[in-house]
Amino acid sequence: MTPRNTGKPRLPLNGERLNELALTYVAKFATTRAKLASYLNRKVRERGWDGADEPPIERMVARFAETGLVDDASYALSKSRSLSERGYGTGRVRQALRAAGIEDEDAAGAKELAEESAADAALRFARRRRIGPFADSMPERKEREKALAAMVRAGHGFELSRAVVDCEPGVPPDLDDLRTKVR
Repeated sequence: MTPRNTGKPRLPLNGERLNELALTYVAKFATTRAKLASYLNRKVRERGWDGADEPPIERMVARFAETGLVDDASYALSKSRSLSERGYGTGRVRQALRAAGIEDEDAAGAKELAEESAADAALRFARRRRIGPFADSMPERKEREKALAAMVRAGHGFELSRAVVDCEPGVPPDLDDLRTKVR
């Protein structure tokens, strides 16, 4: 996809234009402080800076966080809930939060939520992939290993993944037993 060429030269950014870009970005996307700062830095690199001082990106991001326009803890909870509902495990949640630049103190609630819903998420993933209790028949050794690897790649712990894969097809799993397998 090529950028639109309106025929007008793009002006270098100044404080006002940078603020407008930041507001537009925050209005369109759920974001974190790190992602907003990365976006603004990229825009300054692309268009240049029209000012004597350095671009006030860190101050701008801090102001957006203070006013609540950017809230890393809320973003982390939302991301954790979304990934867990789609069947991804705690490992994948931690990876997504780290990639979004969320610090440990803001990610604590999200990690706790992911751990609480780990067994349910593992079963959602198993249902979607027809693994364990949702399989048509007991898999051969090679298919079992593939299913186990898929669950681990989805961020589920090894013990929980093995417990789900080893469930008898068509037999509802013991959810309390699965919860004890969560790290």
